[in-house]
Amino acid sequence: MIKYLLPFLLMMAFTGTLYGQDNLGPEEELTEEDLEESIKTLEEPMYTPFVELYLLEETKALRKEMMNTRAELIEKVVDKELSVADKTMSYATDTVTYFFYLIAGATSILVVIGWNSIRDMRNQLTTLAEKRVNELVVEYENRLEFIEDQLRQKSDIIQQNQAEIERTNEVHSLWLKASQETSQQNKISAYDTILDLRPDDVEALSYKADAVLEMQEPLWAISLCQRALKLAPDNGHAHYQLACAYAEIGRWEDAVSTLQKAIVISEAYRDDASVDVSFQQLRDHESFRTLVYPDQDDGAET
Repeated sequence: MIKYLLPFLLMMAFTGTLYGQDNLGPEEELTEEDLEESIKTLEEPMYTPFVELYLLEETKALRKEMMNTRAELIEKVVDKELSVADKTMSYATDTVTYFFYLIAGATSILVVIGWNSIRDMRNQLTTLAEKRVNELVVEYENRLEFIEDQLRQKSDIIQQNQAEIERTNEVHSLWLKASQETSQQNKISAYDTILDLRPDDVEALSYKADAVLEMQEPLWAISLCQRALKLAPDNGHAHYQLACAYAEIGRWEDAVSTLQKAIVISEAYRDDASVDVSFQQLRDHESFRTLVYPDQDDGAET
């Protein structure tokens, strides 16, 4: 969640910086030339690590609160189940007692009319009562075992959630570290650590491919992107980085077709491709221009 909020916060900070540097009035509009000029003259970072740290702490506190709430809910549910079980046992005991009295009264009547002796009735009643009590004991032992199994499962789930929260916090700190690194090698080290924690992290694979491309290793980037697309075939960033890698090694048709898949997922990649140095040699390629500059092609036809 933090990594999706970061671009928004950076844009807000960047916009505030541009307004502060250019002294634009409330009725003036911020043009593309103003943006480029402000980027060139930028003297301070557009964001600070305190914002990310604050968000991480808020997220950690929220997850801990959710974990505590879940634990309290489980405790209340278990208490309620035990209370119901206790009431049921009491009800069953009272029922057996009343049944015993009823049988005793009926047997007394039978003795009076000469059907059985008092000794026979007592033995029969004792046997019947013991049988019923044993059945009830076995039944409630099974219920208590079931409740214990549920408590054990819920305890395991809570421990797993705690471990996942710790892992998530560590991954977030690594993403923050990678975003602040200027060395591509250090970024790759951070992405490798993320992949050690989460081997199927598609975002880490695609961003590692981006860093690898910056180090002029297109074949390595192709391998990383293909691995990411096996996990998430609709990941636009992986498609875009794969297209860049294809362009770097001269596979023009594969680069254009892969870039088209990325643009279908997000139109923003069209603008990225128009200025990306990886596609420098494709600027005059007809299929590339048709894909990236459709408006210019329409204007040329008319």
